[in-house]
Amino acid sequence: MEGRPLDDLALVERARNGDVNAYEALVQQYQQLAYRVAYQVTGDAADAEDAAQEAFVNAYYALGRFRPGAPFKPWLCRIVANEARNRRMAAHRRSALVERAHRAQASGEAAPSPEAAAEADEFRATLVKTLARLRVDDRLILSYRLFFDFSEADMAEALKVPKGTVKSRLSRALTRLRAALPPDFQLPSGGTVNG
Repeated sequence: MEGRPLDDLALVERARNGDVNAYEALVQQYQQLAYRVAYQVTGDAADAEDAAQEAFVNAYYALGRFRPGAPFKPWLCRIVANEARNRRMAAHRRSALVERAHRAQASGEAAPSPEAAAEADEFRATLVKTLARLRVDDRLILSYRLFFDFSEADMAEALKVPKGTVKSRLSRALTRLRAALPPDFQLPSGGTVNG
């Protein structure tokens, strides 16, 4: 894994010089991460897929603005998160219109998301369910920490904030997460919840 950033830098440089195959290699390498980041923001599999795809297109056209030598992963995740936020806001507006149109119908509980349904582990299921109730900004920074194994520097780069701001935001988000979790639920100390 230590070689990945160097590979990223070489691939980004080649892509900036017009090598479409190099960019395709970056897409292949990061498509799962992009989807997962988008899903944490949108909470919808189809919107997450669309947001991730659109983010890769946006990132390709923004390569000229990519700072040479900077880490690619946080830069890409920032673009993914922004696209997912835009889609989430649009979906929220659409659903509000639909809700008004169908207010008279009885409302049932929504089916679980594909990611949540696939989670057999009760620990992860509880964590994912609790995260879904938090603010988008809290979900994003906690996902970077708990699921995607971002360093503080990567989080700072992805969120475009100083590392000290990452620490304070992460601390507040963890406090809100712990308050929302069942009392006997234990978060991993300093680790990640990969999967």
